[in-house]
Amino acid sequence: MAGAHRRGALPPETVRPKAPPGVEAVRPKAPGAEAVREEPVREEPVREGHAAPVPLPPPDGPATSGGRDRYVDALRAFALVRVVTYHTFEWPWLGLVFPSMGVMFALAGSLMARSLERPAGKVIRSRLRRLLVPMWVFGAVLVVAMAKHGWLPGADAVYWVLPVGDPPGDAWGEQAWAVLWYLRTYLWFVLLSPLLLGLFRRAPLAVLLLSLVPVVVFETLWTLPDGRLGAALSDLSVFLFCWLLGFAHRDGLLDRPRPGRVVAAALVLMAVGGWWAFHHQVDGTYDLDDIPLAQALWSAGFVLLLLRFRPDFGWLARRPVADRVVRIFNARAVTVYLWHEVALMVSVPLIDVMWNIPAFERDLPLDSAWFQFGIAWVLIAAAVALFGWVEDVAAERRPRLLP
Repeated sequence: MAGAHRRGALPPETVRPKAPPGVEAVRPKAPGAEAVREEPVREEPVREGHAAPVPLPPPDGPATSGGRDRYVDALRAFALVRVVTYHTFEWPWLGLVFPSMGVMFALAGSLMARSLERPAGKVIRSRLRRLLVPMWVFGAVLVVAMAKHGWLPGADAVYWVLPVGDPPGDAWGEQAWAVLWYLRTYLWFVLLSPLLLGLFRRAPLAVLLLSLVPVVVFETLWTLPDGRLGAALSDLSVFLFCWLLGFAHRDGLLDRPRPGRVVAAALVLMAVGGWWAFHHQVDGTYDLDDIPLAQALWSAGFVLLLLRFRPDFGWLARRPVADRVVRIFNARAVTVYLWHEVALMVSVPLIDVMWNIPAFERDLPLDSAWFQFGIAWVLIAAAVALFGWVEDVAAERRPRLLP
């Protein structure tokens, strides 16, 4: 799934920061299977002089000020922070504490079900525009950078235009382009959603349970082929249940069963997923990113609890700074996701330069991963300032430095 086939070595030029003898330097971690949300706004363009429309909260959800579901916004923002944290420190237990990708696919599935109350063709075009335009800008920068390091694209460069398969690249840029697996998986879910939603609404429980069959088959009975097809099928099978849980969340179906039954079902899924992770470790680690079936089951149970028991986050509106941060993360989530690995890569030579400045070498914790974490967020903020407006253009809104 989203594990081994996406973990890449550091580019040859991306060396560890220089450190004094006996001190191990910091290096960015290879990408795992983590991710990005879809901005919860309506499809209609926002014209200058008009307030930005906001989505209605899900049926029976907590009351929110201004029409936004701040609980969903907070989940998405936290998931992005968790992604950057994982790719910096690569702690395997983070996937158990908060399976970001399952959460993000579920939230996107809920928003997609809401959007499909309008004509499917219009919805899909809008989703593709919001997805592809930021990716094209990212790809233009990265492809040029890889070409300067000797890489020449072939016929498969078409996947940089329409990522129905993983876009190609070289080892130098692998840490940056490997994150595009999420956009590829999201693209396929968007294209399949009209069919999936129709099937789901005919027999919700049956379709939800059957959605776990593919990942079980792929991980126990039939080995997927290597390459783009196998990677796409693996990721789709892993997160299909979470996407459908988003449908259930939108339709209010998760509020019908008794709380005890929901908790019992979620705990069973998580128990089986946790057991599978610890008994099928890859390279000695229980990291869910490397164990597809464990990822699918643990994420399914975890997301079920998150979407069934929704706390009231109305208090967020009374915390202007926190509310502003959450809104920025939601409005610039694609940018944060696409550029966060680039920020980690750039932080390495930047820390190298700092070792050559005596005051920095003496007073700054240059050998600490936490220091790299902080530098990465500064660089991510710079990327948001440079490229975040592309998300406004993609959504047919007036470009802004910050939303």
